Amino acid sequence: MTQDYSAVTELMHDETVTHSFTKDVQLPDGKTLVLLTLDNGLDHKKPTTLGPSGLIELRAELEKQAARAKAGEIHGLAITGKPYFLIAGADLSAVTRLSAPEHATAMATLGHRAYDLLADLGVPTFAFINGLALGGGLEIALACNYRTVSTTAGALGLPEAFLGLIPGWAGVYRLPRLIGPENALKVMVENPLNNNRTLSGPAAHKLGVADALFEPADFIENSVKFAGSVLSGELEVLRENSVDPSDPEVARRWLDAADRAEKFVDAKLSGATPAPYKVLEVFRKGMTLTQAQSAELEIAALTELMATHEFKNTVYSFLDLVQKRGKRPAGAPSAKLARPVTKVGVVGAGLMASQLALLFVRRLNVPVIITDLDQSRVDKGLAYIHGEIDKLQTKGRMSQDAVNRTKALVSGSVTKEAFADADFVIEAVFEELNVKKQVFAEVEAVVSAECILATNTSSLSVTEMGKELAHPERLVGFHFFNPVAVMPLLEIAATQWTNESTVATAFALGKNLRKTTVRTKDATAFVVNRVLLRLMSEVQAAFDEGTDALTADTALRPMGLPMTPFTLLSMVGLPVAQHVNESLNASFGERFAISENLGKLIDAKITTLWIKDDKGAQILNPEMDGLLSFGDKPSSQEQILIRVQDALAEEIGLLLAEGVVAEAADVDLCMITGAGWPMHLGGITPYLDQVGASDRVNGKKFNS
Repeated sequence: MTQDYSAVTELMHDETVTHSFTKDVQLPDGKTLVLLTLDNGLDHKKPTTLGPSGLIELRAELEKQAARAKAGEIHGLAITGKPYFLIAGADLSAVTRLSAPEHATAMATLGHRAYDLLADLGVPTFAFINGLALGGGLEIALACNYRTVSTTAGALGLPEAFLGLIPGWAGVYRLPRLIGPENALKVMVENPLNNNRTLSGPAAHKLGVADALFEPADFIENSVKFAGSVLSGELEVLRENSVDPSDPEVARRWLDAADRAEKFVDAKLSGATPAPYKVLEVFRKGMTLTQAQSAELEIAALTELMATHEFKNTVYSFLDLVQKRGKRPAGAPSAKLARPVTKVGVVGAGLMASQLALLFVRRLNVPVIITDLDQSRVDKGLAYIHGEIDKLQTKGRMSQDAVNRTKALVSGSVTKEAFADADFVIEAVFEELNVKKQVFAEVEAVVSAECILATNTSSLSVTEMGKELAHPERLVGFHFFNPVAVMPLLEIAATQWTNESTVATAFALGKNLRKTTVRTKDATAFVVNRVLLRLMSEVQAAFDEGTDALTADTALRPMGLPMTPFTLLSMVGLPVAQHVNESLNASFGERFAISENLGKLIDAKITTLWIKDDKGAQILNPEMDGLLSFGDKPSSQEQILIRVQDALAEEIGLLLAEGVVAEAADVDLCMITGAGWPMHLGGITPYLDQVGASDRVNGKKFNS
């Protein structure tokens, strides 16, 4: 195997090596604890990751300490990381180079060789989780006998199912035994497939991932004290959630949890990508295996998955698009041009406006004021914001002091005079052009000359909104996606008048709000809604032409989209979707045909095509009976899939020709972060290239 490791290190010759530094810590009772710190020698902008050279060094250092343990020189070992990080996982950008099966196997084996020593070093081992611990970073902690975690540890999780892999360094084996099968599958399957959610330090402690929770100021000191208490026998660690799968009742729970998780994966992905199913396969089989036997399954699974298109597509989507392009948006002016924002105004107090106000106050920690037509609406908006803040406290994500400070920063008014000292005012009122123009006229009359005006419109012309303003150069499109707290994308639309200082401030705000920002031209529906509505229009047209609802709604299943078109239609709201489609129809014509059937549903106040019957089965809404009219040209699922692929290739080709965004990669980024486009498809334009739609429609690929 030495030769295999050499081949892997050569393939990853540019690895930023995470080194293993050790020092002896003398405990009060005379025992010696070795503190091993993982550090790549760079600042917090370069997370610590594990490649083959780092794993080989870690293994060598642990072998030295195992020898010392055998000789009685040390009594425990603790592993921690540089500030803000334990380990961010494996170096994924380099892992994609391991295309040969023997190289993938070698990389998978290296992790087990190092981590297995931590699990059985000859003395107790501890993980001091001082910061981010993802994938292999959390698995290194799970390999230790005990764990502490900081209250400010930013993200803990096993995101491999999201990335196209499995937790292959024994996480899939150790975690369910530590915190129970149900909790473990939430961490390994549900969280990754729900926008790659992670655990905070307090949440990880509550689940039982960590045995103790400490504040960051004296985290290492208290963690060392904890280790000393365990080593001296003063402290016995009890784990309420830990289980033994040899217990018949636990075995039943184990398999039931796997069955529920598989239904969840089916609903999310419809079998479109293998990784989550492979997690469940190894999870089920591992129930009756030893850790060494499970390791063989994990290594085989990683070897198989590293060779898949889905893994390579996901790494491209996640690293090249979301991580790299998302953090360096095309067309963003110099941050030096951005103006400070010390107070924010939100016009409106409805659900969207209240979500925006909550986001601004939480992320910026500046005063935020909402306005509406009467006090009852303002009060309702403030009650919603306060209620959401209280929920965050209940979940352990905000302290009582933070709750009090945040609530105090939010206020309401029935007059726009309250915006007089605001630096940034955003409207989130009814999606009607004249209403928005009136709002901006009223706001411009009271704000300072430097105040930036922003619209959250999803489909209307920002240019038209600014035509009658005295200073249209300070107006910008600032389009969020619903739910605001969850969806990462922020489309920033500049008009012909918008100056660079305004755009720079918008991008700086987006960054501070922790959003993925993309600069777009002021074109109807910008990027995401234009592409999505073209997709939905084609499916709706196939339905209107005589295709049965089930065939039409499930035709895109091979794409693995987060929801079917008709489910998305119900979630967006039929009137909203129709309104956006009407705007697109006015701008682009019959590519966005207006559906008479959809209009009939709206007139009848029907909100969904599908409902559940008494047994929970999905059926067509009986309220539609006799209401709709259809053609006599039904399509097959395959015909609809190709039709939609070609329509998307056409629309994106036109969008790029119009210069709505800088490059195809920006369309990919928008669809991933604004519409949940599956990462395993590698972005929407690579997908259209791969299925041949780009060549069929445009005569060339989007990406050469």
